[in-house]
Amino acid sequence: MIRLWGRKTSINVQKVLWCLAELGLQEGKDFERIDAGLHFGKNRTPEFLALNPNGLVPTLEDGDLVLWESNTILRYLRSKYDEHKRFPENIKSQFQSEMWMDWQLSAMWPPLRVALLGLTRTPEADRNYELIKKSYQEADSLLALLDQHLAKHAYCSGEQFSLGDIPLALCVSRWILLNQTFPEKTGPRSQLSNIDGWMQRIEANTKYSVVAEKALNIVK
Repeated sequence: MIRLWGRKTSINVQKVLWCLAELGLQEGKDFERIDAGLHFGKNRTPEFLALNPNGLVPTLEDGDLVLWESNTILRYLRSKYDEHKRFPENIKSQFQSEMWMDWQLSAMWPPLRVALLGLTRTPEADRNYELIKKSYQEADSLLALLDQHLAKHAYCSGEQFSLGDIPLALCVSRWILLNQTFPEKTGPRSQLSNIDGWMQRIEANTKYSVVAEKALNIVK
């Protein structure tokens, strides 16, 4: 049985949980999940560090294979467990999806993460609101690129939901929630209608509901 280490509120763990759901794999039946990270601890124990020396979640065990980068875990699960062809197989769609996954990690997530951690993890007295607003606005500008792409495509790699939509949608959910919760601290959020329509398709046609509640409760 697959074993997944990580708490449900982590964006990177949510990527994996959502992917597992799309592949028809159920917690408790097809995989075991162990709460780890933040108040759950466990990620600094000798047992965990032997699996993942970074001490971060998620970490996936599948037999004697151990993986600990969330987007790599998604690629692995698609390669091994997508028996029902949930995700596109053609090379064009696959590599467009890969491109957006890399963009999410290298461009989109770094500034959004600064705003997210600043507003949800940092004590009030230690918050740098100038940096938080600057970072949020940088993420907001970057999402205009995704919005332009979605003007011509239903999903990030074409007309079919793909692996790349998972990390992108989880970033977008946080971008929206931070502005709804802390509008004065983030500054204005751009109204990106193509992203709005894409998120509606995500909610209607995928297993996003598996992680939606936790994605929307990050400030609690």
